[in-house]
Amino acid sequence: MAVNARNMTDDELFFGHKACAGCGGSLAVRAALKVLGRNAVAALPAGCMSAVGFNFPQLSFANNAMITPFAATASVLSGIEAGLRAQGVKPDDCTVVGFAGDGGTADIGLQALSGAIDRNDDMLYICYDNEAYMNTGIQKSSLTPFGARTTTTPAGSNAHGCLTSKKNLFEIVAAHGIPYAATASIGYLPDFMRKVERARDVKGTRYIHVIAPCPTGWGCGVEETVDIARAMVDCGLWYLAEFEGPALAGADHPFGRFTLNRNPAQFASVADYLRRQSRFRALSDQEIAQVEADRDRKWAAMRERWIAG
Repeated sequence: MAVNARNMTDDELFFGHKACAGCGGSLAVRAALKVLGRNAVAALPAGCMSAVGFNFPQLSFANNAMITPFAATASVLSGIEAGLRAQGVKPDDCTVVGFAGDGGTADIGLQALSGAIDRNDDMLYICYDNEAYMNTGIQKSSLTPFGARTTTTPAGSNAHGCLTSKKNLFEIVAAHGIPYAATASIGYLPDFMRKVERARDVKGTRYIHVIAPCPTGWGCGVEETVDIARAMVDCGLWYLAEFEGPALAGADHPFGRFTLNRNPAQFASVADYLRRQSRFRALSDQEIAQVEADRDRKWAAMRERWIAG
């Protein structure tokens, strides 16, 4: 399903920032704001996008935007939404949107996000996932994948990087009964923008989890960002999916409905994807085979329980 170009702005609303070359997070923010438009009000916690977008006097947001405390993105969004409502601003005229990294979402910000979903506050929360705390020096988050080298999970002759698996945040959010949630990748940008467009038009709390590679932390070329993001989907280590809560899913799905937007008959090579990034350099062939086996188990479960779109 293509993005409706008539509902997009020609304006650039995030530009002149100081992100690293090849930054996937900056592409995700730029694309989302193209869909949401100039009237969107954005909030960002401590993280890459606040660090590169609020360097006075070169402020990079053309729409209203503010920095929040690290743990409080969703709480600040709740306050913004309440304030706009008190001023009589109609929800159709303005989207309240948060952009937070994986650490600021899955770790320190999870309690605020959970509370916002519980209240069903009218906001869109976008997690740009680069799989570590990149802004503060590439430390592990709970969304760092197994085997990845970070400064807190070093890799060498006696260590093989991160020893835990990536937290399943999409399904955690869906378990709250959220009205709408989706996964995406900047490697499939039209799919991401379509989901932002869909989320924009849903009322209540919405969540989008977009993979946004960081060449600095991932150890890949700055020109490879989009290809790496696409390869992660193609090899099955990330998936494109949507969750519709009961109100959207209908009476036949009282607990909501999961849909796989992309269900490949055959996966690309996991080894090729991992070997393109220096953060996985210490993984052995046996460990890569284990990653592949874990992928197959995850996909078997999704294909059994979810609808193929």
